Amino acid sequence: MANDLTNSQLGRQNILNNRYALEKIEEHLGLGGVRFQDTVFFTKQQLATLFNVNDVTIERYITSHGEELRNNGYKVLKGEALKNFLDTTGGILINEGSKITVLGIFTFRASLNIAMLLTESDRARMIRSRILDIVIEVVAERSGGHTRYINQRDCNYLPSAYQEFSYRQVFTNALDSYLDMGKAKYGIFTNKIYQLVFQENAQEYRQILNLERKDKVRDTLYAEVLRAIASVENGLAQEMKVKSAQLGRKLQSSELDHLIELAGNNPYLKPIIEDARTKMASRDLSFRDALHQKLISYIQTVPESDFEKFLGEASRSLQEQLADPEALAVFQRLKDR
Repeated sequence: MANDLTNSQLGRQNILNNRYALEKIEEHLGLGGVRFQDTVFFTKQQLATLFNVNDVTIERYITSHGEELRNNGYKVLKGEALKNFLDTTGGILINEGSKITVLGIFTFRASLNIAMLLTESDRARMIRSRILDIVIEVVAERSGGHTRYINQRDCNYLPSAYQEFSYRQVFTNALDSYLDMGKAKYGIFTNKIYQLVFQENAQEYRQILNLERKDKVRDTLYAEVLRAIASVENGLAQEMKVKSAQLGRKLQSSELDHLIELAGNNPYLKPIIEDARTKMASRDLSFRDALHQKLISYIQTVPESDFEKFLGEASRSLQEQLADPEALAVFQRLKDR
């Protein structure tokens, strides 16, 4: 999560896409506003008063960040919509004697957006600090205090983990049968697959996520990353078998390195691998406050659907999923294949 929200649109949007954090922020901050059509709104005048700045300052941010603010709920009322708004609020928000033909209003979400942009306001600075604290509290609370394993709250995690485990066996069997190398080959080529998929070896990944010795890397990987690894493992196992048959002998490590290089350039695998990198880099920054330096170019805003997936009512801990007969049935079907 970006601590300097004024300079990070991605950091701002990750917070604004988290409806669970927004609900808690609204409850704790008590900023006021007026209710219109079952939604709390703020006028430009109200925000200027709230943040102790002038109208011109708010207008300047509307001009410089208009698209971002509109995407988060800022809109301009005129005509019948404006009349309805003024009738609902009783005109108390408008200066007496002024004739209003258009009026910009901000949802609570858009108002927080302004608070995360304003550099001229001490009040906005304090609100930003509180927002960051609340977001951390909400993610920790809804993930059971274990963001390290937040990946396991995805209902797709169990099937993906078992699928990857199955293809892992296929790959290690291929290493046994087709690679002329000692036992060190398992760890060495596991790291090379990790580097192919998400550009880090196991030790680098463990340091970024601050994993303890007892923690297993694969237990912390998202379903999409596990599927990418499984695809590479299964493909490499087949390529090793074919190449070994062609040569009439086991492969040397350099020959398997060449197959891994070809896999990295495979157009069929590229979308799967790039999706895995994007999911890992973006989610880890938002949910785990972990930055993968080698994946910075893949970082994107975390969509609202991901907050539902990992923090929502449908998300459950691995223990809860394992206690669900339907989840176990899916697991059994995978096992029986």
